[in-house]
Amino acid sequence: MSHEDHRRVIAIDGPAAAGKTTVAQVLADRLGAMLFDTGTLYRAVTLGALNAGVAPSAGVELAQLANARHIDVTAPSSSDGRLYDVRLDGRDVTWEIRDPRVEAHVSEVAAHQAVRDALLPIQRRIAAKGKVVMVGRDIGSVVVPGAGLKIFLQAGLAERARRRYAELVARGVDIAIDDIEAELSTRDDLDTTRTAAPLRVATGAEVIDTDGRSIPEIVNEIEVLARQIWNRSSPPDAAERAPV
Repeated sequence: MSHEDHRRVIAIDGPAAAGKTTVAQVLADRLGAMLFDTGTLYRAVTLGALNAGVAPSAGVELAQLANARHIDVTAPSSSDGRLYDVRLDGRDVTWEIRDPRVEAHVSEVAAHQAVRDALLPIQRRIAAKGKVVMVGRDIGSVVVPGAGLKIFLQAGLAERARRRYAELVARGVDIAIDDIEAELSTRDDLDTTRTAAPLRVATGAEVIDTDGRSIPEIVNEIEVLARQIWNRSSPPDAAERAPV
């Protein structure tokens, strides 16, 4: 169990394409907090594995790769729509980790306990830096159980497929929406049934359904909760917003 101070962490969990990253981006801007999508770490490991010929089923080799590779998540350096820069061994892979081939294997990679163990210290260290909005599948339940606020965003499969389709088409990816829906359904099964940190609503989490709701509406709801909790906890100011 981590002993770092995570009272100013907002943990946002939920299935793929539930709107977590979009909501987290706006929320972080409003609160003057750092945005950290932990899925980028697993995507980077998946990309590294695919490029190195390491099978997504090879947990030990994947964990070794995760420990050997240097993954950086920093503020965005380009105005091409990215929310942050992701670098793998110094190479910009921000958009490459969103490729469908990575999407197809990241849940299998993330299901390995050895991989999660390798990346956990990095996530908790970043979470302890102060005001941080963290996005993932197991932030409130495993990574930062002491988060000041835990949110679980959910949405229907059809709506999530529509969102992911629009995102990929905007980037010029040629893919059928039916294929995306099938892929998301498979990911849901993998994420909820895996032995290592399955996707679930964390104890004490606020569950918010994003179907039919606007981003500003959802952000407003979470912002009110965050400010209430931060005002009550009043942790030391020394660990204010810091870069990754």
